[in-house]
Amino acid sequence: MKRPKINIPIVEIPYSDKVKLFIKREDLIHPEISGNKYWKLFFNINHYLENRPENPLIITFGGAFSNHISAVSAIGNLAGIKTLGIIRGEELEKKWTHNPTLVFAKKNGMNLKFVTREEYRHKDKLTEFLQQEFPQALIIPEGGTNKNAVHGVKMMLNNDTKDFDYLCTAVGTGGTLAGISEFCEENQKVIGFKVVDDSSLESKISELTSKQNFYLTDAAYGGYGKINDENVRFINGFKMKFDIPLEPVYTGKMMQKVLEMIDADYFPEGSKILCFHTGGLQGIEGANMLLEKQSRNLII
Repeated sequence: MKRPKINIPIVEIPYSDKVKLFIKREDLIHPEISGNKYWKLFFNINHYLENRPENPLIITFGGAFSNHISAVSAIGNLAGIKTLGIIRGEELEKKWTHNPTLVFAKKNGMNLKFVTREEYRHKDKLTEFLQQEFPQALIIPEGGTNKNAVHGVKMMLNNDTKDFDYLCTAVGTGGTLAGISEFCEENQKVIGFKVVDDSSLESKISELTSKQNFYLTDAAYGGYGKINDENVRFINGFKMKFDIPLEPVYTGKMMQKVLEMIDADYFPEGSKILCFHTGGLQGIEGANMLLEKQSRNLII
């Protein structure tokens, strides 16, 4: 993987007179490997290829509409590396052709192995079996979170991000928050917006960063991957007002919670707040499929 030449824009969101709100458009980094996924995979892939494996293979894990699965398949296609996706939910084996994320992954040449939810819960054991079967393979954990990923997230920070008081990111597996926490300026406060109900997240993040400068707040709005009508209304309103698309699992929920916190005067007056748009817009198509089946409003 190469360092992208694009200069990622930081866009001001004119929402409040009391604070200054900005969003860093990491979703624009690459059309198929967007946002934090690019940086979480950057050192994982490059360090693996530096060892020149004879038959390179990348194996990873994800759910039905996983941004991570989508990104890994795209990298494999671009780099000419075989990829294997371990997909949660054996029922998907008979209907993956109706899933836009999995269709995209297959078009990129990714082989898909569907496992039961019980098997998926024991990914450590599954990883051991896979490493024995494919000793030369690079096995990347779900969401791409590991030490290499944390180091890659450092690239999301630069001179343009130094002057902000608060740095905000959605949190799934915790790698992006850990990277921002570890490498941000000493005076900056980091807020992670949990989109998953996982009480172990704080301890997992603490294992990946030496800092204690982060705070976690709930932004699940009913649970991981759950989309309520207010989420859709917010995302569509944000797009129409600020011309910035959001997806409903991560950044959409984070931005919704950030604006609620601004309205509640959580941030001191005069604060500069930077939110990271971590991409994942590919998931909108799948979300709309589910919403349409339920005869609900779609994400524009």
